[in-house]
Amino acid sequence: MKTIDRVVMERKGKLEDLDRSFDLQFWQAQTDTARFAAAWELVITAYKMKGKDARQLRLQRSAESFQRLSR
Repeated sequence: MKTIDRVVMERKGKLEDLDRSFDLQFWQAQTDTARFAAAWELVITAYKMKGKDARQLRLQRSAESFQRLSR
């Protein structure tokens, strides 16, 4: 079973006094995998909020073929 390392950070203050620096510090402390997982979770949540089936989400795949024309 894979364990997930969690980063816990806390900041207190009035909302009007807080800026985005805490958010930047938090996300920079995360691994690439954790950032991707959080972004994908948001994609799934947004898809479900639109009433769509999240199981249909997948990466778009396309294939191309290039050939040189004979002269």
